[in-house]
Amino acid sequence: MGLTANATGNASGNASGNTSIAGSISTNKPIIYCADASPEGFDPGLWDSASTSNVTNQMFQGLLTFKRGTTELVPQLAQSWTFSSDAKSLRFVLRDNVRFHQTPYFTPTRTLNADDVMFTFERMTNPQHVFNKAFPASFIYPQSLGLAAQISSIKKIDQRTVDFELKTANAAFLSYFAMAFSAIHSAEYAQQLLLKKRAADINNYPIGTGPYRFRSYKKDDVIRMEANPDYWRGPQITQKLIYSISREPNVRVQKLRLGECNITAPIRDVDITVLDGNPRVKVAKIQALNISYLSFNLRKAPTNNRLVREALDIAVDRDALFRVLFPRGDAMQAISAFPPSIPGYNKQLRNEYNPARARQLLASAGFKDNIELDLWALPVSRPTNPNGQLMAQMIQQDWAKIGVKAHIKTYEWGEYLKRAAKGEHDVYMSGWSGDSGDPDDFLATNLTCALNKNGVKFCNKEFDAMVEGGRSTTDPKRRAEYYEKAQVIFKYERPWMTMAHSTVYIPMSQKLEGFIMAPNGSVSFENVYVRP
Repeated sequence: MGLTANATGNASGNASGNTSIAGSISTNKPIIYCADASPEGFDPGLWDSASTSNVTNQMFQGLLTFKRGTTELVPQLAQSWTFSSDAKSLRFVLRDNVRFHQTPYFTPTRTLNADDVMFTFERMTNPQHVFNKAFPASFIYPQSLGLAAQISSIKKIDQRTVDFELKTANAAFLSYFAMAFSAIHSAEYAQQLLLKKRAADINNYPIGTGPYRFRSYKKDDVIRMEANPDYWRGPQITQKLIYSISREPNVRVQKLRLGECNITAPIRDVDITVLDGNPRVKVAKIQALNISYLSFNLRKAPTNNRLVREALDIAVDRDALFRVLFPRGDAMQAISAFPPSIPGYNKQLRNEYNPARARQLLASAGFKDNIELDLWALPVSRPTNPNGQLMAQMIQQDWAKIGVKAHIKTYEWGEYLKRAAKGEHDVYMSGWSGDSGDPDDFLATNLTCALNKNGVKFCNKEFDAMVEGGRSTTDPKRRAEYYEKAQVIFKYERPWMTMAHSTVYIPMSQKLEGFIMAPNGSVSFENVYVRP
């Protein structure tokens, strides 16, 4: 196998960066989290939105994780790992005595073993897997990474050891195992579902190894979880975890002020002033690894024309937009596909505001008469896009000045995502938060041909070659060169109209203890509790 570059972890504290403090302390006082949207489901492998992963992260765990508050990889369900110096061979050794959740619908008969790892990743990479035939599914994140095409084999060496072999080198591959999609499922539970002909329930009734287990869910209202008494890292102080779902940011803020929740989903910077001086509230913030953008439909006219996309981009007055949407000045204009803090960022790229040249580009593209298109406004508030309707209205006004008439539309969040995936839009608002601090986490997962199943999204062979080049070398300088070239192609083709990188604010009760912000703005409630 030729394994040389070794990294080993142990102890419960290393895995999360927050050593267990529960001991004999326990409280029935719940943590109530004011969430911003319902999850799309409860199977981490199927979805790539924060609304889902912020739920499943409490119940599921991966072989690796990111140390809390950082992008440093540390062990989780794996006791240790070994990654070859050529970035093509990876071995995991699993922890002993990790138990899956016991619930009214499942009682495990054994602890975590290699079969669970094999099931989890074979399901994501083998369309002919027996479970996929019973429950056909699209694994959004793994498919965007081209995971199946990268892996040449997954082998069970023994009950605690699993090997992954890659077809070509991938310096970013190790980080995949700390991302939400790679959470480990119970193969035993999956087999039970197959026998009962209820395979789809893997997305409705979750079974993981995390500190909390599923109890109940009412769409657009509430999710209830309870502490896992068999948790391998020790009991939780907090016995009940409740997600109260409130779409409107101001509603979440008011609930926090009134003590109806202990912590909320990230809020808009304009809401911070409402909380200023409140002695019962504290606000955590971090300059997150995120981006908001408008994605063009590349399958249909007029947005399949590069000149039109460039014209629409340079017609928007970002300075004016930022003064309205980000009055505190804690966001920066996005120029490239990922933030400038990430290695490989191309500092030579620039945004442009030039309505006169935009009109010339439209004329060159053959559009002398008025263009009409649909502009989809984000239906949920995000730190990088705090008000989708207002952003849409300002863009609509700017586009009108160059003869483009935009019809603003929006849908309920789940419907919005489904319709956009089908390509019903002309332009829709979206965003991304990276996990690993690696360019691959933005470029490969959002912009390569692996995602372009129906012609709607970006597919450029030269761009893909640059991304693959960045993956295939472990030399930082060479990786940066590949990614800088990829960004030049991205900026020329303009599949996105890049908007913002933002600070993420998470307000919480002064009595909430143990919460640590993540660089991607996600939440973890392990060992978090409300002080009496």
